[in-house]
Amino acid sequence: QVQVVESGGGLVQPGGSLRLSCAASGASIERYTIGWFRQAPGKEREGVSCISSSDSSTFYGDSVKGRFTISRDNAKNTVYLQLNSLTLEDTAVYYCAALKKVPSVQVMCVWTPLEMFDAWGQGTLVNVSR
Repeated sequence: QVQVVESGGGLVQPGGSLRLSCAASGASIERYTIGWFRQAPGKEREGVSCISSSDSSTFYGDSVKGRFTISRDNAKNTVYLQLNSLTLEDTAVYYCAALKKVPSVQVMCVWTPLEMFDAWGQGTLVNVSR
């Protein structure tokens, strides 16, 4: 069974950048569609970006399009999320999740119930502050 661990969060000023990493163990990450989700205080968890296992097709939430980039390095068993042009509204705990069987990256990011995922990480905090 796959396990995933996030890293790379931290404190950054508005307009800054971070790169988050999602490292997998226990299985090859290339067999899984991987998603990044975030949860801000008092808000529900939302899908930020997802990347498929088959053709590396991607999905981005409207609030991050053009600013965030998801990528995968199967040789390192890791998926990355590059966060650019960060705003105060990007402050949240960012989670990585893995799902083996999913119709599309959009379905994974937008409609899949949280309990259906094969694995969740513990989260990494991104704090955008002046």
